[in-house]
Amino acid sequence: MDPARAEPHRAGADRQTRVATRRPDRGTDPRCRYRLGGRVAAGVAGPRVAAPVRPAHRPGGRCGVRDGDPATAHPRGSAYHRGVNTPSQPNRPSKWTELVTADPEHSHRYAQRFRELADQGQDIYGEARLVDALLPRGSRVLDAGCGAGRTGGYLARAGHTVVGVDQDPVLIEAAQADYPEGTWLVGDLAELDLPARGIGAGFDAIVCAGNVMTFLHPETRVAVLRNFANHLKADGRAVVGFGRDRGYDFQSYLDDVAHAGLDVQVGVATWELRPFEPDSDFLVTVLGRAAG
Repeated sequence: MDPARAEPHRAGADRQTRVATRRPDRGTDPRCRYRLGGRVAAGVAGPRVAAPVRPAHRPGGRCGVRDGDPATAHPRGSAYHRGVNTPSQPNRPSKWTELVTADPEHSHRYAQRFRELADQGQDIYGEARLVDALLPRGSRVLDAGCGAGRTGGYLARAGHTVVGVDQDPVLIEAAQADYPEGTWLVGDLAELDLPARGIGAGFDAIVCAGNVMTFLHPETRVAVLRNFANHLKADGRAVVGFGRDRGYDFQSYLDDVAHAGLDVQVGVATWELRPFEPDSDFLVTVLGRAAG
C-alpha cells in the first residue's frame, strides 16, 4: 500500500450493525423509503438502512481532522464549509457568495489555513481517503465544490483523473497552484455542464465534501443533485457529506436526492464510516443513479 494512503481510523469497526436491505415499505406509498438510523424518510426512493447498534464512543474526526482540537477543527461558518452561486440568477446568491461579498479576503484566508495545517502535519485528507477506497486506480473523479483542491488534489496524486469545479476564482487559483495534477474550473454546480466545456461526463465518482450542500441556495439544491446524476457513469457513485443544523435538514436532503433521480446506497455519520444514529450531527451518503 502506498504509505501516503493511510488507513482510515477503524476503532469500533468490528462492532455489530444490522445490514442494509432494499425492499418496499408496507403501506400506500408504492415507492421504497429510506431508513437512516431508525428514522424513515417517507416516500424517498432508495435502500433502507436499519438503525445500528450504538458504538461505545463517538467519532473524533468528521472531516479528516480531530474535532475539538483548536489547531485542527474546522470552525462552524468557516470557509471550509462552502457552496456555489448561480451567476445567471443574482437574486439567489449562495451563503458563500454572501460571505465573500461581505469579506473579500475570506477566500485567501481559507486557502492559507489549509496550507498551514498541511505544513503542520495535520491530516486534512480524510474525505479523500474514503473516496479513494471506493475506486480502482485511474478512475475519473469530479470534485464538486472543490475549494482550494484539498480533496481532489489528494485523489489526483493517488493516480486518479480529477476535475474540480468551484464558484470561487480565488480558490480555483489556489487549487491550480497547490495541486497542478488536477484540472480546476470556475463554475456553478447548479448549471454544471462539463461536456459543453469539452470535458466528458461519465465520472466514476463525484465527491461533495464539507458542507458544500448547505451553502447552496435552497432553490438550487435539486438542480445540483440532478447534475451529479447526469455526470455519473451508470454505475458511478456520488459521495456527499454535510452537518446538521446548517439550514438543510437531513430529511429534506433525502427527499431532494430522490427527486434528482438518485438512490442512497449507504448512509453513515462520518467519513470514518461510523454508523448513523438519530442524534448524529453529520451525514455522509453514497449515492447512485436510480434504476430506470
